[in-house]
Formats: sequence, C-alpha cells, structure tokens
Amino acid sequence: MLRVKTNVELKNKLSNTLRNWLPILQSSLSDLGEAMTPFVEGNPLIEVKSGYEESFESRIPKKIQYGYVQNSHSEAIEALTIQQKGLFEILEEQIESSLFPTPVSQLIARHVIENLDEGGYYEGDTDSFCKKEGITLEQFEKIRLRFIHVEPVGIGARNVSESFMFQLESSSISDGGYTLARDMIEHLDELGRYRKESFFEEAMNVIGSFKNPPAIDFMEDSQQVIPDLIIYTDPEEGIEVRLNDQYYPGVTIDTAYSVDHPYVREKLKEAKSLVDALEMRKATLYKVGLMIVEYQYDFFTGGAIKPLTLKTLADEFGHNPSTISRAIANKYIACNRGIFPMKDFFTTAIDEDVSNAAIKDYVAELVKNESHKKPLSDMKLLEMIQDKFKITMVRRTIAKYRKQLNIAGSSERKQLYLLGR
Repeated sequence: MLRVKTNVELKNKLSNTLRNWLPILQSSLSDLGEAMTPFVEGNPLIEVKSGYEESFESRIPKKIQYGYVQNSHSEAIEALTIQQKGLFEILEEQIESSLFPTPVSQLIARHVIENLDEGGYYEGDTDSFCKKEGITLEQFEKIRLRFIHVEPVGIGARNVSESFMFQLESSSISDGGYTLARDMIEHLDELGRYRKESFFEEAMNVIGSFKNPPAIDFMEDSQQVIPDLIIYTDPEEGIEVRLNDQYYPGVTIDTAYSVDHPYVREKLKEAKSLVDALEMRKATLYKVGLMIVEYQYDFFTGGAIKPLTLKTLADEFGHNPSTISRAIANKYIACNRGIFPMKDFFTTAIDEDVSNAAIKDYVAELVKNESHKKPLSDMKLLEMIQDKFKITMVRRTIAKYRKQLNIAGSSERKQLYLLGR
C-alpha cells in the first residue's frame, strides 16, 4: 500500500513538472521569464529575479569570439530582438487594422505573415491554404495585395518586381515618371532600353531607392540574441559545452511559512515543480548540446555542417521528434565561429556526407563574390557545386535553392547591380 502511494505521488510530481516543463523548454532564453509568469502569478511563495541585469557582452567569456547572430540563409528571420520590435511583431500589430477588418481577411493576412521568407517575400502554399479554409484564390489575392499598404512597404510580395510595384505606390514621383517606372519594373532585365526616355533618370532614382529584399533593414540590423549554450573549442583541451545559465531567472521559494494549511502545501508543491521544470530545461538543452557537438564535431573545428535529422537525435534521446523540435526552437549556440540557431545544425542530406545547408551556403558565397558585370548562371553554379562537392545534381535544384535563399536569377541580378542594389 505504501509503495502504491509513493508511486502515485511520484507520478503526480512528474506530471506537474512536465506540464510546466514544455512551455519553459519551448521558450527562448530571452522569453523565459515571461513563459514562467503563469506559474508564478498567484503564488506568494515564489520570488523571481530577472537574469537580465547585465549585458550579455559583459558576461560572455573572452575566449568565445562573440559576434551577432549568423542568420540561416534558408530560414525566415524570427523576431528575436530584446529591446526593439522585430519584423513579425510590427506586422502582427497591423493585422487588426482597418486593412484587415474581418476574420477572413485577418486569417489570410496572418497566413501571409507566417509564410514570409528571410527577405520578406511571400512563399506560402496558397492552394493548400485556400482549400483548407474554403477560400477562393481570387479572394486570397485580393487580401494579399492589401500588403501594398503594410509597413515596411514591399513585404508580402511574391517577387522583386511585385515588391517594387508595392514600393512604387508609396513613392514620390511625377505622373510621367510613375508610368515609366511601372513599365521598367515589369522589364527589370531590359532596363537599358529605357535610357533615352525623358523620365528615365527620375524613374531610375526612385527604383534605385527601393529596398530589395523588402525586409533588408531587419536582416542587416543584426539583432542581439542570448544563446542557451556556449561551446568552447580549444586545440589542446578539445570541445567543451556549457549552459549559459547566468541568464536564467533566479527562483527563490519562501519556506518560512509556519502555517500548515492545504493552500500553503499546494503552493509549495507548485513552486518546487517550477524549479524542477527549469532544471529539466537545463538538462535537456545540455544533452542536446552534447549530441550536436558529437554529430557536428567537424563544424566546431572549422568544417561544414553534416546531415542530421531531428529523428536521429530523438532516437538517441528517447523522446519523439516533436519534443526535440521544441527543445531547439528559438535557441542559439555561441561558439568561436559566431552565434547560430540550433535549428541550423539539423539538415537533410544531398548524399552521405554533404548537407543541403552546405550547398546553400556555398551558393550564397559564390553569388556574394560574383562579378557584377557577369553574374553566375544556374548552370555555372551547378558546375561549380558539382566540382567542389563531387556530387551529381540537376539545374532545377540549384534554381530551387537560389529562390529559397531569395537570390534573383542571373539576368535580374545584373540589372539590380546596375541599380546599386
């Protein structure tokens, strides 16, 4: 009977801890205090002290070459700022404006926002969304085009030309310049043929002022994030993983209550459960960090990221992939190569030794350093990739990766270089 009672009590404690653990595990380190709020409110036995009384730069060890977050080229930028509003927070604030007054229009607007790529272009699966919600494609497009009035202007467009059209509507330009600029935007790969037009200079100046991609201000403003893990790489001592637990909120439980009352006992149990949940978060992330180092050892010693799936880690962990997904969401690792989202260390394989992330990074590097007079075509990129990685691919895969990286085609890039963009 005693054993049964003990097992029930242990099961209840674990259940309470797990209930607290999941939202705490899922939150970023900067949002951890907010995630704890529901468990702290109404509990007079808990006192929480913020972990943000000092800047991260003043705490991080000197042997980590601290830099700002290195955003993954293949993923959308998340709103990660500590003190400033992020892009998605700004967009969310506009959903309930007069632009989107109905539930359907807000549903569509939110879908557009949730399916923006890193540069702010819409890349969602419109057909599937419309079928699921019973919305016509015409209705969807009518609402999406209202993003022409959303700040920052150009967000929500499908491509460079449409983004420029959005921005043109908000620009100060004469009627003649506006007409010419519209035509030029529709033919960005043929700008040279407009040189003799009377409004050419005005139109070029306006087009040249447009933001490309539309979210570039948020991409270039490298937001400071607080990493959960710090990984040291030393040629002599090897690799060491540490929790950045100085930024965890400090939890103090007042055990001085001398009143033996069910309410006090319940609040004390809840307080201890919260502390247990924080410790479980630390233990989980530390173990994830160790496994990432084990699988991605080459990266931390100067090499490339290798293929690694969530399922692989989940199988080692004894959890399902959804738990691992929660564990790495909004989490960052600081190492001597910079600060990286944990999700960047999980990639699919092109072949046994090469990940798609490595291919995308190489494409981005090639385009960044290409000749502005003769940008690299997809075929040329394909040749260079196959030569470097010793793999066989097809051109459409390169085109797909290029679009995911928000890189225009070679002819379009050439015209954008002429515009100084």
